[in-house]
Amino acid sequence: MIGRLFSLNNFTPLETERLSLRLPTLEDYPQWVEVRAASQSFLKPYEPTWGETELARFSFRHRVKKARADAAADKAYAFLIFEKGENPQLVGGLNLSNIRRRVAQAGTLGYWVSVDQINKGIMTEAVARVLPFIFDELRLHRAEAACLVDNHRSMRVLEKNGFAREGQAEGYLKIDGKWQDHVLFGLTKERYQTRLTT
Repeated sequence: MIGRLFSLNNFTPLETERLSLRLPTLEDYPQWVEVRAASQSFLKPYEPTWGETELARFSFRHRVKKARADAAADKAYAFLIFEKGENPQLVGGLNLSNIRRRVAQAGTLGYWVSVDQINKGIMTEAVARVLPFIFDELRLHRAEAACLVDNHRSMRVLEKNGFAREGQAEGYLKIDGKWQDHVLFGLTKERYQTRLTT
């Protein structure tokens, strides 16, 4: 099933009424570098420290290659999020990473949104669209996420999509150059399915 989904040349994007989520291509670089550069100061407190070559074309080429290899191997799925239109506009990104099979059957969500797209419901809509992919297509049992303790916008995205707050982890991830505490969230397939029927 996974091989069929990610025969990479014909992967069908995940779509909503206004958004399209798909794997990155080399042709996305001009939009990607423009959006990421414009959003750098906004994103900086929420991301690992950017390296000197973060926005370089060769770094993006490596991202594209890794995203496609990881998807083909069912390790991770790195989506760019576009707002539909005659000229689709890049508005953010969503990653499903750290996929564990065997007894865990779980993966970790992470996401970012362009500074000019905050408070428009973009990420709530994108996460809602990726959940059936996680539970129905990939057949995982749990989706997990972690938010900085003061990132209330990100917490609302998860809570609106049925994620439960499961605790707080000290020094969980190195973000913006510092080991920082995170609030942990999880959503099981059972809770996801219950939400669909209520």
